[in-house]
Amino acid sequence: MNQATHEVDAVREVVERWMAAFNSHDLTAMAGLFAPDALFQGFGPEPLVSRDAVAEYYGAVPGYRRAEDVSVLHAWAIGQDAAGGFVDVTFRDPADWEARVYLSLVLQRADERWEILQYHVSRVSNEH
Repeated sequence: MNQATHEVDAVREVVERWMAAFNSHDLTAMAGLFAPDALFQGFGPEPLVSRDAVAEYYGAVPGYRRAEDVSVLHAWAIGQDAAGGFVDVTFRDPADWEARVYLSLVLQRADERWEILQYHVSRVSNEH
């Protein structure tokens, strides 16, 4: 497997674990996907730092929300132990609320697994 394929697989694997944790509202699993000092920018106005902050953020998300239509658009290597990715995600809930976003990730290899070092979500809009 070449390096580029390996990084794409790493991003896909982390995104699949992220989606499973999000959709099951498993805050422990979600926080465990992130580096201890992860930088996180969700829908909130302020960036957050730490696994605990990530868990608190996701704890405020309604448990009935789901991440759907998830696809990795781009992935790349940033050295041997780091990778980046750009993901298209649509969040939905039973009340017909919907938010399409682009998610950018920076991953780092920690021992035998990849973890999220930086996470940034940007809502997709037709407005400029």
